Amino acid sequence: MKWLAVLYFKNGIDRYWRRVAPHALSEEEKATLRAGLITNFNEPVNQIATQISVLIAKVARVDCPRQWPELIPTLLESVKVQDDLRQHRALLTFYHVTKTLASKRLAADRKLFYDLASGIYSFACSLWNHHTDTFLQQICGGDEAAATNSLERTLLSLKVLRKLTVHGFVEPHWNSEVMGFLNAVFERLKQFLECSRSVRAENVCRDRLEKTIILFTKVLLDFLDQHPFSFTPLIQRSLEFAVSYVFTEAGEGIVFERFIVQCMNLIKMIVKNYAYKPSKNIEDSSPETLEAHKIKTAFFTYPTLTEICRRLVSHYFLLTKEELMMWEEDPESFTVEETGGDSWKYSLRPCTEVLFIDIFHEYNQTLSPVLLEMVHSLQGPTNMEDTSAILIKDAVFNAVGLAAYELFDSVDFDQWFKNQLLAELQVSHNRYKPIRRRVIWLIGQWISVKFKSELRPMLYEAIRNLLQDQDLVVRIETATTLKLAVDDFEFRTDQFLPYLEPMFTLLFQLLQEVTQCDTKMHVLHVLSCVIERVNMQIRPYVDCLIQYLPLLWKQSEEHNMLRCAILTTLIHLVQGLGADSKNLYPFLLPVIQLSTDVSQPPHVYLLEDGLELWLVTLENSPCLTSDLLRIFQNMPALLDMSSENLKNCFKIINAYIFLSSSAFLQTYATDLCRSFCELLKDITTEGQVQVLKVVENALKVNPVLGPQVFQPLLPSIFRGIIDGERYPVVMSTYLGIMGRVLLQNASFFSVLLSQMACELAQELDQILGNLIEMWVDRMDNITQPERRKLSALALLSLLPSLNSVIQDKFCGIINISVEGLHDVMAEDPETGTYKDCMLMSHFEEPKATEDEEPPTEQDKRKKILALKDPVHTVSLQQFIYEKLKAQQELLGEQGFQALMETVDTEVVAQLQEFLQGF
Repeated sequence: MKWLAVLYFKNGIDRYWRRVAPHALSEEEKATLRAGLITNFNEPVNQIATQISVLIAKVARVDCPRQWPELIPTLLESVKVQDDLRQHRALLTFYHVTKTLASKRLAADRKLFYDLASGIYSFACSLWNHHTDTFLQQICGGDEAAATNSLERTLLSLKVLRKLTVHGFVEPHWNSEVMGFLNAVFERLKQFLECSRSVRAENVCRDRLEKTIILFTKVLLDFLDQHPFSFTPLIQRSLEFAVSYVFTEAGEGIVFERFIVQCMNLIKMIVKNYAYKPSKNIEDSSPETLEAHKIKTAFFTYPTLTEICRRLVSHYFLLTKEELMMWEEDPESFTVEETGGDSWKYSLRPCTEVLFIDIFHEYNQTLSPVLLEMVHSLQGPTNMEDTSAILIKDAVFNAVGLAAYELFDSVDFDQWFKNQLLAELQVSHNRYKPIRRRVIWLIGQWISVKFKSELRPMLYEAIRNLLQDQDLVVRIETATTLKLAVDDFEFRTDQFLPYLEPMFTLLFQLLQEVTQCDTKMHVLHVLSCVIERVNMQIRPYVDCLIQYLPLLWKQSEEHNMLRCAILTTLIHLVQGLGADSKNLYPFLLPVIQLSTDVSQPPHVYLLEDGLELWLVTLENSPCLTSDLLRIFQNMPALLDMSSENLKNCFKIINAYIFLSSSAFLQTYATDLCRSFCELLKDITTEGQVQVLKVVENALKVNPVLGPQVFQPLLPSIFRGIIDGERYPVVMSTYLGIMGRVLLQNASFFSVLLSQMACELAQELDQILGNLIEMWVDRMDNITQPERRKLSALALLSLLPSLNSVIQDKFCGIINISVEGLHDVMAEDPETGTYKDCMLMSHFEEPKATEDEEPPTEQDKRKKILALKDPVHTVSLQQFIYEKLKAQQELLGEQGFQALMETVDTEVVAQLQEFLQGF
């Protein structure tokens, strides 16, 4: 019951404690609760005590110090008492309160915490020193039980000091107590490391001791991160300390893996710190930067750098017995661990590799010769019985791969590849597998750095052979290098095609062989990459994969990330198969259905890739099937989500319109129109344009049905035009839509015009005049040549006319028409005459070069659609001539001349030049 009470109280702080909260507690109630919270610190159950401490910290975040000034003094008094339980609980609360107050970021709150830190720092230091000395005395005296209790207090007091030191001072280097504490950290670290020698590994105290040692290093790392210039006086000592324990015999028998990682992080942060790097122009650098750089330079001498480099490669890069055992017993887990498993962040191997890369980058002029000397010492055959020699070679090759960019000018990689590395790959002895794996990895690192294109076939040959290696780890690493090779910008399909069939077959066999989710994902990504790069060329070889994917999808029901990899593979498969992807529909469409159904829990992981797959399926579909149409039932819910996936949703809707506008609009137009109306109430300008483009495409594809199904949206578009929509991109789309209605469905335009006259209580001619006037005025908002020609055609379609309003706007219509001619007319170099460059007379299959993706079925549909579009089938020059001639016949010569006189003479002259020959 007490546990529940504490949890309810803690969770209620966020809901009821602040004054502005609904049903907030009164000040009297809060005062009573605050007093009760610090009356005693004697909770015997650790978990409950921790929750009470967090609860008090939550209240302190809101009320301390203004409404709760007594909290800190009470805690300071309570940590002094002799009662062990009360002292520990008070110290625990002191830590949580300090941690919470340190996390506040508003300027006023920061000032309060600075004041608090200044007031209690001296006490916190003496408290820490007291508990630390007590622990050291007890551990040396062999009293492990008492030492364990004291160590817990040491840990808590150190946590308090960490927060005060890192967050409690603006310029901590001016505070002698802060710098004194930080210097003391190094001495205490040495004492604690020496203590660790005598504490057994299985002892409870050992775990706490290691946590405390790590906390010491966190104090230094956090302080360096937050106050790099204040850390400058500590650079020399930090480097000496870390390098001594990690790269000399001083650390042997003392250091443990997590401590080594922290020391390496400390060295790395000092080496990489931008605050310590002078500008190229030294005069632009601050004195603090120059001082820090001077200390770094003095420390990292040639002997020091050489020793660090050699030690990293010959000691830390070596595969351990545990790693070699994992390789043998669980090769898939080994590859996952090597490529970054869950423990990667705190693992020693990646940390050493990152440190090596950073130091090599910073001091590559010094270290390049050192590493090359190590490479040259490995020339010639390696004794298969000498495991240590094999592991050293593996480590050196690893270093060369990590430093590939830095060694660009120092290594002739092409020659090395031909003269040595290929031979290394051909050694098939089982004991040599670390070298085969490392060499193929090394090649992968250099592919994008320095690798001649003409050597690619030799590499593909080697990859094909290694994909048949007896060792699974070698095959997986080879697949990774293959992915890097086909992903590279110098990849050429013609070089790869002779190896496509065997490689794809071997990759598929590898996919079937591996069992772990992460490994299957990795191999699938390699397959996807190959399919993507060769595109249609993959068609003869994918049957086996197509048959296997449904089984893998079923097996991966509990592994959503693997299903994401399957979706990615399907995307590339559909693109490669083109229209033939319809044969995948029995499997493909249910996958899309599940992935894009927001009522299904997996959609959280699968939605983005599912939408992409849905889109490419539509783009490559030769025709609309009933099942493909049925999936659209998922779309209204997706539009309601208004998420970052909206853009793809609009692309999918457009794809349905291009695929089969009649069937699609007749089935879903009502729901779609309703969704669009809701979306337009609260959407960005970009989103608004996306909605309008769907409407525009529907009108373009189906001029008869389009205006009918989207009729509810058209009045607001009409109003937007005559009201002078302020966003040019929106106005341009409005005019594009209205141009389609006016040009391609004049009877519907008349109905719409009558509707607007009724709604706005204005004369029909007045509404029409306002529309034309705004259209002419905002023509410059339209930047796309197609829409500009469409506007000219649409307004010209009003002619011939006796309507006084249209005749009144005649000048504007002609101006737009001449602007349109300037946009679309190009001089024919053979005849010297002008012709409309937007005209398309016959269908040509869209072609693609080797570097381009082949045209999709949707590309072909758009091409066919263009052959029916007035913009591409009607000559603007011819259309203007015919409309003017009809207007002349309607008005007679005298009336027509009077109308033409309303047009600027320069515009008339340009018009006459364009119409020569008519």
